[in-house]
Amino acid sequence: PPGPRRRRRSLGPPARLPSPGQLLFRGGAHRRMADFPAKVSTRTSTPAGAHGGAGRPASLDLEFLRSPFGVLMIVEIVLGCLVWTLIADTYYQPYPSYGWVMFVAVFFWMVTVILFAMYLFQLQLKLYMIPWPIVLLAFNIAASVLYATAFVTSAASVELYSWPHSPDYNRRAAASFFACLVMIIYGVSSCLSFRAWKGYGSNAATSQATISNHA
Repeated sequence: PPGPRRRRRSLGPPARLPSPGQLLFRGGAHRRMADFPAKVSTRTSTPAGAHGGAGRPASLDLEFLRSPFGVLMIVEIVLGCLVWTLIADTYYQPYPSYGWVMFVAVFFWMVTVILFAMYLFQLQLKLYMIPWPIVLLAFNIAASVLYATAFVTSAASVELYSWPHSPDYNRRAAASFFACLVMIIYGVSSCLSFRAWKGYGSNAATSQATISNHA
């Protein structure tokens, strides 16, 4: 005789397999979440000039000494020192014209020494917010113009306030000659500064248009 019938256990409705589209979506989402920490950068943005040297210690820039700007600054410092030391070695105090020559020579000598030291030790990189090409252009133009007035004043005052062929006469005449040379050298520096400023302006315009380069 047939045995008792076995009851089939109800397993419930069969599980639905995900569609290929759902598998792709889930796999893509999983990969995107796995790549998320690697793709997101928590680095804060800083000005472009800050990466150039604001955070690093000052170092000697030997390339600057061999550049045209460095050579011209050295010549300006040496000849400018000769101008005011020669005038200071004479009795110039009663004469206002030589007081003006001394002011121009000493002032621009000191500022040139400061700028030379800044560029030699790359300290201008720490002050990246200052447009240095424009500053140098304005300084060199002002120096060349005021040195022209100092040269004319000194040359015109040599015979007025000095005995011919006296020590003061020779020193003041030499100071006038060196003032003329310094005026010419500052004029050459002005031309180079103008070219550097044009390059700086074009770089700034390009960076503003592309938002990728820094001036």
